Amino acid sequence: MNLTEKVASLPLSPGVYLMKDSLGNIIYVGKAKQLKKRVQSYFYNSKGHSPKVKQLVRNIRDLDFILTDTEFEAFMLECQLIKEIKPMYNRKMKNPKAYNYIVIRSNEAYRKLEVTYDFNEDGQSLHFGPYTSRSTVERAVQGIKESQKILCSSPHARTSHCLNHSLGLCIGMCAGGEALKKYNEIIDQIIALLNGTDRSILCDLEGRMNEAAERFDFETAAKYRDLTGAVSSLLQKEKVIGFTEENKNIVVLEHMDEGTLKLILIKGSRILFRSKLDTLTLDTKQLHASIQSAISDHFKNLPLEASVEISRHKLDEAQIIYSYLKSCSGSYLIIPEEWLSEGKCAELDQAVDGLL
Repeated sequence: MNLTEKVASLPLSPGVYLMKDSLGNIIYVGKAKQLKKRVQSYFYNSKGHSPKVKQLVRNIRDLDFILTDTEFEAFMLECQLIKEIKPMYNRKMKNPKAYNYIVIRSNEAYRKLEVTYDFNEDGQSLHFGPYTSRSTVERAVQGIKESQKILCSSPHARTSHCLNHSLGLCIGMCAGGEALKKYNEIIDQIIALLNGTDRSILCDLEGRMNEAAERFDFETAAKYRDLTGAVSSLLQKEKVIGFTEENKNIVVLEHMDEGTLKLILIKGSRILFRSKLDTLTLDTKQLHASIQSAISDHFKNLPLEASVEISRHKLDEAQIIYSYLKSCSGSYLIIPEEWLSEGKCAELDQAVDGLL
């Protein structure tokens, strides 16, 4: 079967596709809710493709696919295969650096807000991240500096104002005095924003966007809309990181069709167990017992995991799980560790009943 025939015969099912070159090497791994439609999109209406995608398509000579029961499992399998195989075009289509951080350095005349690839725990700097999109982080940081008028053009503190101060982009902290006090208040606000405890800067940006729209200044409104989106994505990523570090016990129950449920047990960002439950042959009591048994077998007495650095792949996995739970088409349950002890069976029983 040639490539055209393979593409035409693909099912409209969730799964992962593996693109191969003339030597049989896997050069790209992707996921899809409907395999046939997604793979066909590479070969039809290609005018809108990016140069990297066009280059990928020119090198495709064959493909394989792996079916999954749900779109969520396709996402997770794609992430796992990319990590294991490291296909050439998956790497080309991402920033070659692993991840980025926002750092607030305190070892200079005044605190500096920067974007960096390096996590250097020197005891004098605050780090936020990791983030996977360098362009989004840089756009957000640049926009925050401009909107808060802390875009200083002087690399070192001195006794006179920098050029950007005359342009209205710097409040003048470079010359010290009251402006430096105001600057430190702004930096504290930015830290609180990134910690998720104070959204006033984001609210300010949204207010400026709405005001510009009311003035029919749509160019400025679009600028603040894009900036608000970039800053919001930073806060979302911090939530994902916190969610991952908490290493939660998660039970997911999703309807595959009228007679089948898919049970998935997740620890942190790792799938421990998955199983299909036949609702046509099992009553509610039997379904409850099956779920309870799986929880007991796979969550109880797990060895304590040492904390590890959150890599790009772990962050990608966590993002998939976090986004899936927030828009889950089925239902899910987060199980506190104390519910797994013998004396807390009633709480777990009640929670499983609610899941069903």
